[in-house]
Amino acid sequence: MKRSSTTSLLTVTALAASLTLLGGQALAADPALTDVHTIRHLDLAAGEQPENLTVGRDGSVDLTMSFARRVERLTPDGHLTTSATLPAPPEGTDVPLIGRAFVGGIVHAPDGTRYVTYAAGTDALTGVWRLPRHGAPRRVAALPAAAIPNGLALYRGRLYVSDSALGAVWRVPVGGGTATVWSRAPELGAAPGKFGANGLKVHRGAVWVANFDRGTLLRIPVGHDGTAGPAHVVADGLGPADDFDFTGHGDDTLVATNPGNEVELVRGDGSHSVVLTAADGLSNPTAVAVRGDRVYVTNAAYFTGADPNLLGARLTGRP
Repeated sequence: MKRSSTTSLLTVTALAASLTLLGGQALAADPALTDVHTIRHLDLAAGEQPENLTVGRDGSVDLTMSFARRVERLTPDGHLTTSATLPAPPEGTDVPLIGRAFVGGIVHAPDGTRYVTYAAGTDALTGVWRLPRHGAPRRVAALPAAAIPNGLALYRGRLYVSDSALGAVWRVPVGGGTATVWSRAPELGAAPGKFGANGLKVHRGAVWVANFDRGTLLRIPVGHDGTAGPAHVVADGLGPADDFDFTGHGDDTLVATNPGNEVELVRGDGSHSVVLTAADGLSNPTAVAVRGDRVYVTNAAYFTGADPNLLGARLTGRP
């Protein structure tokens, strides 16, 4: 049975009822999730399987509908509309690891322009696409047909893209141009036929990446000259880690583990615990976004085949 949205309090570790004292100093409690509820049930038959999301200042949510090749906007008053559709590859095109075309990560630039990743199985379509506020989508950086561009983040005028097939992070000028491999650290890779580097965020001068196959969360420093430092495994044993976001509590993250139907809190020291499960409405969670004290989780129902949705919660206990 789904937990009550008004009484649910999911502590993200064995949480003390109050602050404890150690050496005369108070220890800050881990954050907790309250008011867990379904923001919107989506239509599986209509291809509404959200892979990633970004949240606007007005509270609207842009969702990439993976296999439908669409980007849809959910307004605060509940209206869901299609804002962009990416072109289909030729019939019969085989996309690596997936089989069919797939829209993945999405990010907002300060001017309101959105960028998405697109794995289409062809050199002519695979890459990073710009979705202007007005006008048709346009590819701004090409990636090889063998790539699966997935996670996406914007940092200092450049887009960073995780590649789930080739085990790499690409870097692209935000204005468009040639994509270059920024990191091909072994920790980004996967076993043959498996997804490797997946969700990607930039935090405190480093690119963070979730590895789906290895169940790890990685940190790769951005050097003063912009080059990639060595990859460091922050946490392992996470299960199939898809996407994540930072809670605002140091380096703590909320990580979606997709087939496992869980969201885990990963602390800066690498320890982790489950904070959401299928009992809370998860149905193959694919992405997490934290905006202030609000948490959003997309559920694509890739394996459950039931109830794709957008889940919401409130984050409490942050500094």
